[in-house]
Amino acid sequence: MHGRLPDPGFWRGKRVFLTGHTGFKGAWLALWLRRMGAEVTGFALAAEEPSLARAIGIGGYVASIEGDIRDFARVEREMRAAEPQIVLHLAAQALVRLSYREPIETFATNVMGTAHVLEAARRAGSVRAVVSVTTDKCYENVEWDWAYRETDRLGGHDPYSASKACAELVTAAWRKSFLSDGSLAVATARAGNVIGGGDWSLDRLVPDCVRAFGAGEVVEIRSPHATRPWQHVLEPLGGYLLLAEQLWQQGQKVADAWNFGPVLEDVQPVSWVVDRLARSWGNGAAMRVTEGPHPHEAGFLAVDSTRARNRLGWRPRLRLASALEWTGQWYRQHKDGADAAALVEADLARYEAAPALA
Repeated sequence: MHGRLPDPGFWRGKRVFLTGHTGFKGAWLALWLRRMGAEVTGFALAAEEPSLARAIGIGGYVASIEGDIRDFARVEREMRAAEPQIVLHLAAQALVRLSYREPIETFATNVMGTAHVLEAARRAGSVRAVVSVTTDKCYENVEWDWAYRETDRLGGHDPYSASKACAELVTAAWRKSFLSDGSLAVATARAGNVIGGGDWSLDRLVPDCVRAFGAGEVVEIRSPHATRPWQHVLEPLGGYLLLAEQLWQQGQKVADAWNFGPVLEDVQPVSWVVDRLARSWGNGAAMRVTEGPHPHEAGFLAVDSTRARNRLGWRPRLRLASALEWTGQWYRQHKDGADAAALVEADLARYEAAPALA
């Protein structure tokens, strides 16, 4: 069981409602679902430019609906029309620094947006499983030296982290208040810091590096000693898909919170990641530290994925060094003219062929 991959036989023909399909993780997930034969309806804000969704032409892979999860009536209407069997909820305001500038929008999207998706799924009548994606930052970070487990206290210093902790509470409330009859199984997924080709978001480490390195500039780093659970984007996405499969098959037995993070040896500081990405990039790529003041961000963060390993059979397949190599290759090849969708497909194929880590 250990080291399982999502089962194409399970997903073939399944009707999936995917929120946030125009985001970085959402676009990768949309392509993986289509690769396995799922019938995907995507619901999200318009894709930004640049973005992976734009680069691949996301509308060619899913039934793409432009909408806002803050609009409950629209979410409910579109979900009823799609008649999904599984809902994968990824839509979010996902940037810490932006949450300081737009706290109301962040809470409205991440908290009420999650409530809207859950209530729409409950009313749709066709949905059997929901995976609601939050973040590893939903924990009350007390800067201790060990990884957070799913039973540890929720919290959040910044609006983004706090809003995701609230989304966890909202999901738990819906599960206990409305879904205890077992008709619909709902779980949350808390992933580490994801990297991979096709992310052009501002204020994210790898995209910032790629922009600077590609322009022949030195990348500016805010917190070189901040340590995070870095992982390739396909690692948690595989976990979300496995979790959805088990929700379908086991129902309330797995309707809980789940961590998906890297092996502890890959919990590394920002400077380590940038140094290796710069070495892989070549051409004199380098970094410098920007002096403060900066908004508060956690110093050390790691998550314990023992529950997912033991009960879902999920294991990482890439060490961080390999994930960084794959990521750098993706951006360089795309910059040289390679098709974005073909690059994603190639990474999916070699990820599926890679052995699980011990």
